Amino acid sequence: MIRAFVGVRLDSEVEKRIAAAQAALRPCIPGVRWVVEVNYHFTLKFLGAVSENRIPDIVNALTEALAPFAPFVVSARGVGVFPDIRKPRVIWVGLDSTELAGLARAVESALERIGFAREARSFQAHLTLGRWRDPIKPAGELGHETEARKDEAFGDSVVKEVVLFQSNLTSGGAVYSALEIFPL
Repeated sequence: MIRAFVGVRLDSEVEKRIAAAQAALRPCIPGVRWVVEVNYHFTLKFLGAVSENRIPDIVNALTEALAPFAPFVVSARGVGVFPDIRKPRVIWVGLDSTELAGLARAVESALERIGFAREARSFQAHLTLGRWRDPIKPAGELGHETEARKDEAFGDSVVKEVVLFQSNLTSGGAVYSALEIFPL
């Protein structure tokens, strides 16, 4: 079995700006398991544990679904939390693009046709900066930092490809590797 997801990386300059903001947030917001910069991405579809013999079907479905898409720009802007400031579980950077939702719908539909369940939640484009290990009662710093950074601009990235990633869980955290790259 392979733990897999479909995602997109941002331009390295945008990732560096996000990493700088993350470094500034670290001492202010306790209890977060921070994502390392090399793992920055935004997820279009989490597949979970997948049998290796299903990978060719996934690749074929994604190749067909992504064929109509051309490269497009996505803007990274703002810091926030899911589900809300009272019970934060994930701290994120927002992503904005008119094409992004359509790309996510195409991936979702293509994979649903080959047996992957549709996501119950609606797609919300974001890059995860970190997760709280345990539910916390947020300190004032969290609200202050997210409010201060809600409109922070990290820059624009050109999305030129979508990646089928493998995620290997190790004691040091997740290690991602590309199983297949789909140029747009």
